[in-house]
Amino acid sequence: MDFKNFLGNDKIKSNLSRLFDSGRLPHAILLEGEDGIGKRTLARELACALVCRSGANAPCHECAQCRKAEKGVHPDIYFYCPKGGAGSFHVDTVRDVVNGIYMSPNEADYKIYILCNAHFMNASAQNALLKVLEEPPAYGIIILTAVSKAALLETVLSRCAVFSLEGVDASSGARYICEHNENAGYDEALEAMITFNGNIGKASQSLEDGRMKTVSRYAREICLSLVSPNEYDLIKCLGALSKERQEISEVLLLLKTVFRDAAASGGAVETLSGQEQAVEELKRRFSKEKLLKLCSAADCLIDAAGKNANVALLITKMSYSLREAIGR
Repeated sequence: MDFKNFLGNDKIKSNLSRLFDSGRLPHAILLEGEDGIGKRTLARELACALVCRSGANAPCHECAQCRKAEKGVHPDIYFYCPKGGAGSFHVDTVRDVVNGIYMSPNEADYKIYILCNAHFMNASAQNALLKVLEEPPAYGIIILTAVSKAALLETVLSRCAVFSLEGVDASSGARYICEHNENAGYDEALEAMITFNGNIGKASQSLEDGRMKTVSRYAREICLSLVSPNEYDLIKCLGALSKERQEISEVLLLLKTVFRDAAASGGAVETLSGQEQAVEELKRRFSKEKLLKLCSAADCLIDAAGKNANVALLITKMSYSLREAIGR
């Protein structure tokens, strides 16, 4: 298979290619990974390959079938993506899938259903899906995407081949972003890729909406407030943070990288975070032991932010945890 639009995850691509080329691609596939990691992109690439008429190195991205798939108008590729939260993937939608999949394909050899955000299915919706997972038609392929397989019933998981996606190499991702966004500079794209742990989707979005500059500024100011003798500086800095949990999470991710840079760097300042001034100040002020404690504190805070903690309490916890790490 030719994964033209999907970067990284070479082992997964190799496994899928081997299964595809041997005609043993599972009828039910679950792609799991955080938002922005590329689940939908890979799902669409698989669907495109399944309808492609070129033969070798599918998808060719040139035949009529591929062009229809890429434009989202292929009659044998169905795409469902609820826009709500938990429980928004309704059982009625799943029933439509179950009823439709047993009708023969229109043009292709396969009929592909891409069900995004399967973690939004409640138990009723997942149980309704079991019928088609247990007795699929020979031409039927269902591709589920989810943030985590833990949100799905064991009965569903046991009938799916699960592939866990990871972030890509930061430099490769930065080049990809620059190729697809003429307004993005390589250095800022690289900083975004590092901040978001190789997540191209999140990195790209942060650059498009200007959020990356805000995140970098907050991270730098928090680091400088930590080395300030005035303890009020940290409280003031954290108090200015956005009340959006997503932005706080992004600041914490960058802070973790800055702390690691400071703990790991030797005489010369060589940073992954791009925050040379902050790294130098942290190194000058704190021992390696305290810097490692800051790394651990950032890890715990990232975990807390991911659990939908109250924003006001999260900011309070940030103040306490960061101060505790440096012995204040």
